[in-house]
Amino acid sequence: MPTRVHAIIVARPGPSSRAQLLRTLDALTLQTRPPEAVTLVVCGDGTAARKSEEVGRVVESIIEARGSTSFAEGVQIGLARVPQGSAVWVLAHDTAPHPQALAQLAGALERSPSAAIAAPKLVDVDNDRELVSLGVTMTALGRSVELAAGELDQGQHDGRDDALGADIRGVLIRSEVRDRLVPDPALDGADEGLDLGVRARLGGGRVVLAPGARVSVSPDGPAALPQRAAQRAFVTRVAQLHRRLSYAPAAAVPLHWLTFLPLALWRTIIHLIGKRPAAVFPEWGAALTAMFRFGAVARSRRSIRAFRSTRWSSIAPLRITRGELHRRLDDGHGSEGGAVSELNFFSGGGAWAVLGALIVSIAAFTSLLAWPTLGGGALLPLRDTVSALWQDAAWGQRGIGIDVTGPADPFAGVIAVIGTLWAGAPSLAMVLLWLLALPLAVLGGWFAATRITDRGGLRIFGGVAWALAPTFLTALNEGRPSAVLVHLLLPWLFHSAVVAHRSWGAAGAASVILAATLACAPSLAPAFAVLWVLAIIIVLTRVWFHGAVRLLWMLAPTAALFVPLVIWQVQNGSIWAVFADPGLVWAGPQVTPDGVGRLLLASGFPTGDLAGWTEVLDPTVAMWAPVLIAPVALLALAAAVAPRWGAGVTLLAVTMTGLATAFVAVGVSVSFAHGTPVEIWPGTGLSLAWAGLVGGALVTLDTAITMPRLRVIAVTIAGLCLAICAVPALTALHTDRSALTNGPQSTLPAYVAAEARGDQPVSTLVLTPLNDGALAVDVVWGPSATLGAQTTMLSTATEPQGVDLSALSVDLLSARTFDAPAELAQYGIAYVLLDQVDGDESDAARAFRVEAVTALDQRAGFVKVGETDKGVLWRLDAEPAERKGLTLAEAGTASTITAIQLIVLFAALLLAVPTRASRRAARAQSRIVGRSPEEPLVLPHRREDDFLHGEDEVQFEEPAPVEPEADETPEEAAEPEEPEAADVVEAPEEPEEPEVLEDPENPETVDGTEEER
Repeated sequence: MPTRVHAIIVARPGPSSRAQLLRTLDALTLQTRPPEAVTLVVCGDGTAARKSEEVGRVVESIIEARGSTSFAEGVQIGLARVPQGSAVWVLAHDTAPHPQALAQLAGALERSPSAAIAAPKLVDVDNDRELVSLGVTMTALGRSVELAAGELDQGQHDGRDDALGADIRGVLIRSEVRDRLVPDPALDGADEGLDLGVRARLGGGRVVLAPGARVSVSPDGPAALPQRAAQRAFVTRVAQLHRRLSYAPAAAVPLHWLTFLPLALWRTIIHLIGKRPAAVFPEWGAALTAMFRFGAVARSRRSIRAFRSTRWSSIAPLRITRGELHRRLDDGHGSEGGAVSELNFFSGGGAWAVLGALIVSIAAFTSLLAWPTLGGGALLPLRDTVSALWQDAAWGQRGIGIDVTGPADPFAGVIAVIGTLWAGAPSLAMVLLWLLALPLAVLGGWFAATRITDRGGLRIFGGVAWALAPTFLTALNEGRPSAVLVHLLLPWLFHSAVVAHRSWGAAGAASVILAATLACAPSLAPAFAVLWVLAIIIVLTRVWFHGAVRLLWMLAPTAALFVPLVIWQVQNGSIWAVFADPGLVWAGPQVTPDGVGRLLLASGFPTGDLAGWTEVLDPTVAMWAPVLIAPVALLALAAAVAPRWGAGVTLLAVTMTGLATAFVAVGVSVSFAHGTPVEIWPGTGLSLAWAGLVGGALVTLDTAITMPRLRVIAVTIAGLCLAICAVPALTALHTDRSALTNGPQSTLPAYVAAEARGDQPVSTLVLTPLNDGALAVDVVWGPSATLGAQTTMLSTATEPQGVDLSALSVDLLSARTFDAPAELAQYGIAYVLLDQVDGDESDAARAFRVEAVTALDQRAGFVKVGETDKGVLWRLDAEPAERKGLTLAEAGTASTITAIQLIVLFAALLLAVPTRASRRAARAQSRIVGRSPEEPLVLPHRREDDFLHGEDEVQFEEPAPVEPEADETPEEAAEPEEPEAADVVEAPEEPEEPEVLEDPENPETVDGTEEER
C-alpha cells in the first residue's frame, strides 16, 4: 500500500461547480482510507474557494491558475505541491468517490507491484447503476475505444483487471512514477488516461482496474469531453493525431505529417456518408492544429523516450482488433429490427403498377423504339461525347455565339447527367427517357404516396394518378424536356423533403433533387421558397432545431448552382431573366392569359387543346373534359376536414401555391426566339399543384372514408375518370397529333456534322430569313445545336452578348465589297448555312432567302456545298482561326466556381447515400408523415385483395421523431434516414489510415488497418 496519498482536485468555476466541489470534498472525508493531503487547483477566480469554510476543512492548499488552464495543466501545477514519496490521486471538482474508492485503488497497487496506475469504475452522478467508463483501449491506428461504457452496471465487467488505459478521472498514480506519468496538455482534454496507460506500459508498468472503486462523475466536468458534438469531435481527433506523431518512429513522423490533409479529405467523405456533417469542420481544424504543434510533439516524444524501457510491441496484446470492435458495435438486430412501416414495393403491388405503366408507355410511344434521336417541340440532340456534355454544364465558353463566356444554366448539368447514363449515344438517352417516362412517373408517385398511406391500393392509385396528370401528358406530346423532368422529380422531392428534418440522409437527397427540379423549372423558385419557409416555421415551433439546420442545408446545392447565373443576370440583364425556362426557347401552344385560359389552368390543363380533347372531339363537347378531373379535386378538398386535417391542409396549400405559380407565369415573357417573346410554360406550376391535389385525395381516401366499399368506389371512379381523360394524349403519336419527330440527329447539314463529329470546334454561321422580313443570326459550334448548349444568357438577352455578327451578316447579303471569308474566319467560322423558318414561310421571307442565295453565290471565297434538307450550305475558302480559350482571369473564375459547385454537390450526394445504420434508424419510424397517434396503422402483412379495405388494422402509436440531444455526438444520435433503394451502401465510419506503431530504435512494425465503427 502507498505510504502516502495526495489528492489533486482540479476545479473550474461555474454555476454548478460549487455544489459539485462540496460533494466531492464530502466524499473525501467519508473515505474509509482518506488521503493524507488534498490540493485544490482552481482554474479561474478562486476567491470563493479560499473564503469557504467547507473547503478549508478538507483542502490543505489552494492554487489559483488562469481561467484557460486545462485539466492536464492543472494536474501539473498541483504536482508541484506534492511531496516526494506520495502517490497522486487525480480528481476533478465533479468527481465524487464512493467510501471504499481510495482503499480499493490503493489495494490494487499493493497487490500488483508492476502496476503504475490504478483506475476506478466511473458511474453516472445521477444514476450510479449506469456505467460511464471502465478501461480504455485503442485500435491499430490509435483511435480510443471504451472497454465498457453506457451500460447498466451489473458487475458484468468486474472480472477484468488489466487494460491499456483508463479515463483519467479518479486514477491513482504510484509514487515512484508520478513525476514521469503526467497528463499531456497537448491532448486537449481527450485520451489523457489512455496516453498515461501507453506510457506506463512502455515504462514496464501497467494499468490495473479496480471495479470495486466506484467514482461518480458528471458529463460537464473539467476532465470530461465537451458536450457539444463539434467540440468533442475536434478534441478527440486532435488527441488521436497528436498521439500518432508522438508514438511513431522518428523516420515515420514526416510521412504521418504529410498524410494529415489527405486523410482529412478522406475522412470528410466518410463523415458525410455516415451522416455526420457536424464533424467535417472539426476534422479539418484538428488536422491543421496537429500539423503545427511541433513543440508539443517534441516534448511528448522526449517524455516517452525518457521513460520507455520496453518495446512498442508490448502494447499490442491490449489493443482491440477489427473483429472484436465489429462485434462490440453490432447490436445483433441487423437492419430490419423495430420497423413500424414496411415499404412492400413488390408485395404491395407497386412493382406491378410500374410494369403496367411500362406496357402502356410502349403501346403509346411504339415508334420511339426505332428512333435514334428525339426531335420536335423544344427537343434538340445532345452532344456526341460525355466530356462535351459536362463542358456545357460548367462555367466557361458557351456552345453557341462568339466569345460568349459565363455561367451555364443548371439545366445543362441535368442534361449532362442524363446523357452520361447512355454514354455511347447520349441523344438516345432522351429517347429512353420518353419511353420510360410513364413507368418512372408511376414509380415516383407510388413512393411519394408511401408518405401518406400504408394501403397498397391507395399507393398504386397515387402513382397512376401522378402519371396521368394532363400537364405531364401534354409535355410528353409537345416535346418539353424540362417540364417532363420536373414532373418526374417532384414526387421524389416530396418523398425526401417531408422527412428532411428527421435525418441528414433525407436532407441530402432532398437538397440534390430540389436543385435539379429548380434547374428544370426556375419559375418554381418562389413557390418552393414559400413552402420552405412554412416548413422552417413548423419545425421550429416543435423545437426541432436540428431539423431546422437540415432544412437550411437543403438550399446549399441550389445556391451553388444558381448564384453565378443570378450574379451574371443582375450585372448584364435583369434579375427576372433567372426565371426563364431553360433549354431551347420554343413558342409552343399554351393557354392565353385571359379568363378562359385561367379557368383551364385551374382545371389542370396548360394548353387550350385540353390534352388533345379538342382535336378528337368538337371543341364545344371537349370543353367538358375538365369534369373528368372533378373526382380527384373533390377528394382533395375533403382532406381539409379529414381526421388527418393538418396534412390535408398542408397539401391543399401546396396545390394553391402551384396554381398561383401557373397563374403568375402565364402570359409572362422573359425569353426570346429570334426576337419573338416566348411566354414561361405554366405547366410546371400545374405539376406542383397536381402533387398537392393527389396527396390531398389520398389523405381523404386513407382517413376520412372508413367504409371499405365506399373507398373502393371512390378510387374506381377517380381512376377511371383520369384514365379516360388521358386517352387522347396517349394516342396522339399514333394519330399524328404529337409534336414528336424522329430526329434530327443534327440540326446542321450532314457535311458539317461529319466534319465536326466528336464535338470538334467547328463553327457554323446560321442565317434565317424571318417571316417579318428580318434576319436571324446564330452561331453553332460542333456538329449540331444541342439541348445542353442552350443558355439563358442569350435567350433572355436584350442586348448583344459576345461578338455581334448582325452587321457583318447583313453585309454578306448586300452589295458591299469586302473580304468576307477573312472577316468570318477570324472568328473561327468555317461554314455558312442559309436556313428557313419552321412551318409556313411568308412571301417576304421566301424572297429574302432567294436574294440571299444569289448574294452568297456571288461572294468570292464562298464554296457552295449545295442544297440540303437543312438549307443551303457554303464552305469558306479561308482557314478559320482556332477558337479562343479562356483568359487567365476567366480560367481562374471557372475553376473556382466549378470547384465550389462540385464540392457542395458531392457533399450532398454523400449525405444522401444510405448506410446500414441510417436505414435501420429510418425503419424505426413510421413512413407516414403527420399521422396522429390514435390513427389506425395498416399492418404490412395483408392479403393482396384487401389493399383498399383495411380490415386488418390495429391501433398503433407512432413514435416521436428522434432528435439528438445536446450532449449527443452524431454517432450517438440515431438519425433516421429513408432508404431509397434496395441496394444500400454500408460505409465505414473510419477511413483506413497508414499508421505504423513501432520501436524507433528497434523497428517492429505492427500491422493493422482501421476498424469499421
